[in-house]
Amino acid sequence: MRKVLENRSLSDEERMDALENQLKEARFLAEEADRKYDEVARKLAMVEADLERAEERAETGESKLTVSLSVVVWLLARKCVMLENDLERAEERAEAAEGKIVELEEELRVVGNNLKSLEVSEEKAAQREDNFEEQIKELSHRMREAEARAEFAERSVQKLQKEVDRLEDELVNEKEKYKSITDELDQTFSELSGY
Repeated sequence: MRKVLENRSLSDEERMDALENQLKEARFLAEEADRKYDEVARKLAMVEADLERAEERAETGESKLTVSLSVVVWLLARKCVMLENDLERAEERAEAAEGKIVELEEELRVVGNNLKSLEVSEEKAAQREDNFEEQIKELSHRMREAEARAEFAERSVQKLQKEVDRLEDELVNEKEKYKSITDELDQTFSELSGY
């Protein structure tokens, strides 16, 4: 009976090691998602700064393109709001994943204490074995949920990154269009002034 209990204790320790390795992987995924979120947020701030400069130019006398520029500014502002909402949701998912990791760490600590008690009180090990198995299954299930949330948050950040890149390209195109139209209008005014 003692040999059986020792084997069970060794098996439980192996399960604990496996859970801790999975927890490290989940932490890494959550940290990577946070890093990518910060990068996307930084680029969003740059886009918003460009948008503010475009609005300032529209307010300081560039009345030639008031209507078209106002439409572009409104569209970009609306897209920025949508992007900020998506970023907020991604941040909430990342925070939820990090919260799940904290819960798992606490669960692992509890399981570790239970394992020590099991080693000290071998006569009670057989009675607690079934409950211990269920705890490990629950931890594994929660670990998978945490990993899934972290992966989902990472995918969301990647999607938002693409949207930011697209908005940056669109802003560049709109600036080029604005310059082209301004040049044409300046040339037209010059020609009219020549008459």
